[in-house]
Amino acid sequence: MSPAEPTLASLPNPLLRYLAATRPAFLPVTLVGCLLGLSVAHASGVPVSVTTAFMTVLFALIAHAGANVINDYYDAESGCDAANDSRVFPFTGGSRFIQNGVLTPRETALFGYGLLASVVPAGLWLTLHSAPGLIVIGLAGLLLGWAYSAPPLELVSRGLGEPAVAASWLAVVVGADFVQRGAFSWTPLLFAMPFALLVANLLFINQFPDAAADALAGKRTLVVRAGPQEARWFYLAICSFAYGWLLFLIERQNLPGAFAVAAVPVLLSLRAWRQLLLHATDPPQLAGAIRLTIAAALAHGVLLAGVLLSGAH
Repeated sequence: MSPAEPTLASLPNPLLRYLAATRPAFLPVTLVGCLLGLSVAHASGVPVSVTTAFMTVLFALIAHAGANVINDYYDAESGCDAANDSRVFPFTGGSRFIQNGVLTPRETALFGYGLLASVVPAGLWLTLHSAPGLIVIGLAGLLLGWAYSAPPLELVSRGLGEPAVAASWLAVVVGADFVQRGAFSWTPLLFAMPFALLVANLLFINQFPDAAADALAGKRTLVVRAGPQEARWFYLAICSFAYGWLLFLIERQNLPGAFAVAAVPVLLSLRAWRQLLLHATDPPQLAGAIRLTIAAALAHGVLLAGVLLSGAH
C-alpha cells in the first residue's frame, strides 16, 4: 500500500472522510465542463443566470462524485480493485477506501446512491427554471454514471467505457448550456466534442496500470482486449480526433484564429503519448503521462471557454 493511500487513522473526521471518498481530484473535469457549457451559452447571446449557473455546477459535481463512489463499490464487488497490485494511486485502482477499511462496502453503496439521489430534486428545480428537455439530459447523465460500472450493463467491462465517458461529458456541457438557453442546440455539442474526447482519453490511459487486475475480474476494457502494446495507438487516435475536430470546427464555422489557442494542449497530449509509448507495460512510469492527460483536458476546456467568453466569435 502506498503511504499516500487513505486509512481510517489518517481520516478521523467523518466529513473529510466522505469528502475524500468522492475522489475530489477528478472533479475539476466536471467544473471545466460546466464552465464550457456556460461559456457557449454566453457566446450565443443568452443571458446567464448566476443562480441557475451555480446550482448547475454544484449538482453536476455531486453527480460526478456519486458516480465515482458507485464505481468504487462495484469495482470492489468484482474484485478488480483488491487484485490491483499495479495501481498508480491516486489515479488508478480506485479510492482504496473499501480495500483499506476506511468505509465498508455498504457505507460506500449508501453514500454513492445517496449522492446520485440528491441530484434529482435539484434537477427538477432547474427544469422549472429552464425547460422540460433538461430532464432528458439529466436522466441520460445519471444513467451513464451508474451504468458505467454497475451490473447488468457494466459498460466499462464491455469495452464501452470510453464512449460512455465521452457521452457523459457531452451531457455536462450540453446540460450547462441548456439550463441557460432553455432549448436544445447543436452549438454546445459541437464545442464540447474535443473536450469530451480528451476526458475519455483520461479514462483510457488509466486502464493501462489496471489491465492485469481488470482481466482477472473479467473487465474486458479496450486495453485488456487489445493488449497494452496495441492499445497505445488508440490514445493517439483519440487525441488526434479531438484536436482535429477543433480545427475542423474552426474552418467549417469560420471561427476567428483565436480559437486555435485551444489546440495548444496537444503538446501535453503528445508528450503523454510518448511516455505511454515507452512505458505501456510499466505502470509506475505512467504517473507523469496520466498527469499530462488530465492537464491537457483541463487546459483545452479552460482555453476554449476563455475564447468564448472573450467575445471572439
